[in-house]
Amino acid sequence: MSRAPWVIAGTVAGLAGLLAFHTTPVKVALAPLPTTTQPSSGGATTTTQPSSTPRSATGASANYYYGTMSVSVTVSGSRLTNVTIAALNDGGNSLSQSIDQAAIPQLEQQALAAQSAGIQGVSGASYTSAGFTQSLQSALSQLGL
Repeated sequence: MSRAPWVIAGTVAGLAGLLAFHTTPVKVALAPLPTTTQPSSGGATTTTQPSSTPRSATGASANYYYGTMSVSVTVSGSRLTNVTIAALNDGGNSLSQSIDQAAIPQLEQQALAAQSAGIQGVSGASYTSAGFTQSLQSALSQLGL
């Protein structure tokens, strides 16, 4: 018996399975910090919001195709207020430097707009975007966000 019908059937089944597979993006949301209750001097209970003192963290160094980078974040309460590059080492590669120079400001803006590590990235800067996102998520995790 010929193998052709089996190969065709397997190909069709595999293609059908591939086309039926759908993914959903994972969204990381910053949860508000819990409120606390404290008794007041008159015996009544008052509710206070947690302090919005700015806190900062630097994400783990992420390896990307051209080198390593780490992202530093500052939050106030549960709001992301600043995102910057803490360290960048691309080994002096001029292509990487030009890509990073164009992409990193966009990535920082995306992170501030999204208030999370769930950013789109920058077209033409896939490696930089991946490294940035990895380090950003590490920094947010250190802050419990």
